[in-house]
Amino acid sequence: MLEEFIHEPRIAYFSMEIALRNEIPTYSGGLGILAGDTIRSAADLEVPLVAVTLVSRAGYFRQEIDAKGRQIEHPDHWEPSRWTAPLEAKVAVTIERRTIWISGWLYILEGHMNGRQPVILLDTDVDENHGDDRRITHYLYGGDESYRLKQEIVLGMGGVRMLQALGFKVRQYHMNEGHSALLGVELLRRYVYPKEDRRPGETAYDIPRVRELCNFTTHTPVEAGHDRFSYDLAQRSLGDAIDITTLKHLAGNDSLNMTRLALNLSEYVNGVAKRHAEVSRKMFPGYHIHSVTNGVHPFGWTAKPYIALYNKHLPGWCHEPDLLVRADCCINDDAIWEAHRQAKNELIEKVEMLCGVILDPELPILGFARRMTAYKRADLLFTDIERLKNIAKQRPFQIVLSGKAHPGDQEGKRLIERLHEHRRDLAGSIPMAYLPNYDMEIALAMVSGVDLWLNTPLRPLEASGTSGMKAAFNGVPNLSVLDGWWIEGCIEGITGWAIGGDDETVGGDDSQSLYNKLEQIILPLYFENRSGWIGVMKGTISKNASFFNSHRMMRRYTTEAYIR
Repeated sequence: MLEEFIHEPRIAYFSMEIALRNEIPTYSGGLGILAGDTIRSAADLEVPLVAVTLVSRAGYFRQEIDAKGRQIEHPDHWEPSRWTAPLEAKVAVTIERRTIWISGWLYILEGHMNGRQPVILLDTDVDENHGDDRRITHYLYGGDESYRLKQEIVLGMGGVRMLQALGFKVRQYHMNEGHSALLGVELLRRYVYPKEDRRPGETAYDIPRVRELCNFTTHTPVEAGHDRFSYDLAQRSLGDAIDITTLKHLAGNDSLNMTRLALNLSEYVNGVAKRHAEVSRKMFPGYHIHSVTNGVHPFGWTAKPYIALYNKHLPGWCHEPDLLVRADCCINDDAIWEAHRQAKNELIEKVEMLCGVILDPELPILGFARRMTAYKRADLLFTDIERLKNIAKQRPFQIVLSGKAHPGDQEGKRLIERLHEHRRDLAGSIPMAYLPNYDMEIALAMVSGVDLWLNTPLRPLEASGTSGMKAAFNGVPNLSVLDGWWIEGCIEGITGWAIGGDDETVGGDDSQSLYNKLEQIILPLYFENRSGWIGVMKGTISKNASFFNSHRMMRRYTTEAYIR
């Protein structure tokens, strides 16, 4: 089964989470979705990749929302044998002086253009292991700090060993965030200077050689988002895998900083938007951090009515999404609006099915969906409930929300409760729905079925954001804070609208800016100038979807990082 993949050198793409398909819950949010889109584009473009992740048998979690708006988490178990094939190889790592055996499952991601990419899912639930060791790969981002470090040892060190055991020839390693940085430690163990070639006191490890092999994409400007482990825990878990002096030199003296380790062991490093790269350079001065703005997979995030529309008017767009730049002149208004009408009706049906809320297809729908955490400010729209009601009295609209809070994020959970309180406050004034258990299927329905996509993060904490890019493929304009990708994508009144300015200190007046844009520009345009509104829809397709896609992103990684 692996024969078709091991005949040529490949790029080994490591990610703690990868969204493979809706039925396989091996992802929690944007990082995993981005990883899945990366692999899909690699399949479409026939870039030789092999992805490595954890099997996460218990998934992230299945979200239930009770009558008071409280999030309840349930395990989201899946059976690997249903979707993947077992691999014969087993490898071992040492954790806390115990031998931990790792097996693997093979998932073959098939692109819609006949490309195929292998994905290896690492699994410690094997007979050779006992007790808690069998559960190391069960819960995505679950457990305590010790559990997380064990997972990262399995992913980084175990993943490199698994690829070797399976016969893969690896030309480059790509770390998607710092969770897999210990793959660099495993490579250091392989590339050691002979004793006779070392000067007294010189490190035994060929660090330049390892750097040549490694690339690193950092995804978060939030300090708490960078994994850190105490050296007491690191030494207890890693044992003598690498001498502590070298590890501190590479990962920081105070704690094992996985981002710092990845930075020091990678020749090519990038942020995921131009602004994010700038922020990352300030966070980690002295490192050359490039910017490759994220993108989304063209075919995967385009609703069926729009796929049919693009196939008819812009054949080849799936392979060359830059052809969408011609959408504003090659597709007539009626065709665009009909595709949107169909997608909107599908969302309306899903909303009624999932939460019993009946929406009006003639009224605009505002959409907001992402991980529910404080800095994303999902409640900014509800800062002034009375003003929101007054705006809706003049020109009515509807709201659809969705998103999960991390089980340990109590503020995120309270945010979901507050959103449900706002829903009750707005009853009779603004129809509002909160779709539970946000997943890829709900995401596609929302980004294609709403009329306006909202994004309201606190600057400069949005590294990139990709939900608005998905909306663009479906002709849905954005109303967003100027952070992440939207700084590059916003052409005011052409692709959507900005909330406030782009200065990092701006933020206090964002709610007023949001209300003003809705009341004075966006809703009047929707109700009173249909051709003008469709013009913005065409602008978001031709100027945003044509550029902010994972095919462009993958081509840049290939030419700038992989071939050097």
